[in-house]
Amino acid sequence: MGDWTDLLPELTEADRRRVEAGLDEADARIRAVLREAAPHHYRTPVTRTAEWAAVAGWPAEERRLAALAMHREAATASTPVALSDVVRDLATGDVPWTRADLLWCLRLAGSGYDNGSYLELPAAVAARLAPAELADLLPALGALRDEVADDYFPPADVRRRVVRSISEAIDRASARGLPSWLLHGGDGFGPLARATLGAGLDAAGDLLAHCASLEKPTPTAKWLRQLDAHLAATPGGPATVRRLLDLFAEHGRWVRDDTDRLLRGLLWAASRDEDDAATEALARAVSTAAAAPRDARGFPHAQRTAVAGVGLLAGRSGTAPVRTLARLAVTVRNRAVRSRVEAALARLGALRGWSLSEVLELAVDDHGLDRDGRLRVSVGSYEATVEVVGEKARLTFARRGVPLRGVPAPVREDHVGELAGLRDVVKRLGATLVSERQRVEGLLSEERTWAYADWVARFLDHPVTGAYGRRLLWEASGDGRHWSAGLPRRDAAGWVLAGRDGQSVTGDRVRLWHPVTASVDEVLAWRGHVLAAGLTQPFKQAFREIYVLTPAEEATGSYSNRFAAHILRYRQANALMRVRGWQAGYLGTWDGGYDSEAIKLLGGGGWRASFHHALVDTDDAGRHDVGYCTTDQVRFARRDGATWQAVPVAEVPPLVFTEAMRDVDLFVGVTSIATDPEWADRGEDRFHAYWHRAAVAELTPSAQVRRDALARLLPRMAIADRVELSDRFLRVQGSIRAYRIHLGSGNILMEPNDAYLCIVPARARGGRIHLPFDDDPVLSVILSKAIMLAADDAITDPTVLRQLTA
Repeated sequence: MGDWTDLLPELTEADRRRVEAGLDEADARIRAVLREAAPHHYRTPVTRTAEWAAVAGWPAEERRLAALAMHREAATASTPVALSDVVRDLATGDVPWTRADLLWCLRLAGSGYDNGSYLELPAAVAARLAPAELADLLPALGALRDEVADDYFPPADVRRRVVRSISEAIDRASARGLPSWLLHGGDGFGPLARATLGAGLDAAGDLLAHCASLEKPTPTAKWLRQLDAHLAATPGGPATVRRLLDLFAEHGRWVRDDTDRLLRGLLWAASRDEDDAATEALARAVSTAAAAPRDARGFPHAQRTAVAGVGLLAGRSGTAPVRTLARLAVTVRNRAVRSRVEAALARLGALRGWSLSEVLELAVDDHGLDRDGRLRVSVGSYEATVEVVGEKARLTFARRGVPLRGVPAPVREDHVGELAGLRDVVKRLGATLVSERQRVEGLLSEERTWAYADWVARFLDHPVTGAYGRRLLWEASGDGRHWSAGLPRRDAAGWVLAGRDGQSVTGDRVRLWHPVTASVDEVLAWRGHVLAAGLTQPFKQAFREIYVLTPAEEATGSYSNRFAAHILRYRQANALMRVRGWQAGYLGTWDGGYDSEAIKLLGGGGWRASFHHALVDTDDAGRHDVGYCTTDQVRFARRDGATWQAVPVAEVPPLVFTEAMRDVDLFVGVTSIATDPEWADRGEDRFHAYWHRAAVAELTPSAQVRRDALARLLPRMAIADRVELSDRFLRVQGSIRAYRIHLGSGNILMEPNDAYLCIVPARARGGRIHLPFDDDPVLSVILSKAIMLAADDAITDPTVLRQLTA
């Protein structure tokens, strides 16, 4: 254990002998009972067997010695968790516990194992002793409680029970008002709350204890009646509840299980007020509870609080619930919380007459920005501006109209609170921009239309969504059958949709343009127009890949094998799946971990795509992490009420099919070992056949789009006279050799013998080449390699030069 053992007073030799007198005999007797009850171990708890029933009739002193013997076993050996029940049962009743017993138990517990059984008896004994017998043990007991509360290894029920029992003993001995098992030092939130609210928490002790007693997301009517009574009887009770929730939102970090339970009860207490301020407090707390660390997206800060809070928000009025739930719908990765969010949004939409997509759309927070995406405020003698630049949130300062670099020193020193508030706006605005980009791109799989006025308000005039909507292609129609595409343009009279000829496109309905619904000539024309206009779209649209059903997929019927049998770098592939909104169980060498199914909802939530993949066994028996996975089928299902019905691929809407297949192509194209420039130098031969085949394979749709983009970009570049495009390769004529860069993998073959050239790309840096999109890293790699190889006589890297002259 920890340093708490240093705080224990000494156990005299005389006290030790008194505690241990008769211990070995009691140990033998209780073990005989346990051997008889052993056959029941996996079917019934030992303490509920007929063999154990006789123990209840033992004299109190024999039960005391048996409990001490089992505590010694738990503290000095790796014992079953079931021993917790045994120790706890023996300790109950009229057992004559002494201070020496507790001190002996604590000293043994200092070397206990991690299953928590060694904690049961000290907690039970401490709860039975008089305050006077605990006085000199309080420092050690307090430190032990905090350590147990912060310990990952004991089971949650054991940890919660031990923390509560020890805390109640401490409270009796020290006459504290607020139970010390509440807001303890096991996580950072407890000390923060105690330091901030101080003595104000003592008066709310009974109220907080009741909040922490809520076992399920939805309380019973009796629990709510008791809650109302506590709120009425506690001076300043509602204000204390609100302040604790605000503190948790400011804390913004993970909390322990018992704190999570307390926060869940506090949410219900706050929900008893119907005003907008209570709704805002609930929204802030739920957002914090559902958030997760950057490196553990599937583990929310307080999952129980998040689950309960989502349901509470869905039943409240105003815009805060819609805004909060909409943001969570695109940011939460935990399946349990995410499913609750989706159900809550559907319920909220049904109450207000909106579809799920419309709920998400109407809930986008503008963060106080004006139509041009700016928020200007005065800070002392300076003007601060929060604005959207491209797709980033930025805070700048100016004085008398002159822009300044960085934050002025007077603002940092004299306006700390205002500066912190502005930075918080930038942080929240940045999060909204990220979620909006994902949401707007997700609309490409939906067959939605908007009334012209709604389209202008939601996608062009909105200061956040407008950062994306104004750079996208849209289509307008007056009859719903004939559609004409254009780019948004603001004229003196307002927004219009302008075709390639500059003329306004008319129509009272608008939809998002997708190349799968357009002719080849139209797609090629828009690609040229976007490139000529110097427009960088927020994601691939004009240059978006399309995937149509193949004869092979029609033959298989229920699934697609188009991207099966590839070898992917698993960690990178899994991360990319999560970034693209796919939910998948992590692969590993455990039961159920050898294969996984990544799932994504498309078509506004009415369709589900599943991408099957499995781990590739490693040759190293001592390695348990997954290095590679192999790809398998892609399947589709349609929502049918609360269930999903498998659907043949031929019945999947084209928008849903092409968007799902595009993601899977992305996983393969970016994370396949064929795109690893260092693979050939590793000396591994397990996947060489696949690597050589995939490194120069026929181009997938994403690589075909890349080829078209290169055909438009290369004539504008200084190396135009040294490059040539073929079906699969970009040929570069250097001064030393000629090179062929594969348009799918980015791998380089040197002429005349197709020797492989390994060049590892450096970290991405901003270049001077205008690209019509920025979500194809392979395109950037190919261009950078082409520029470098066209001037191969200027290469100075010795590792590259050795390959060129070999």
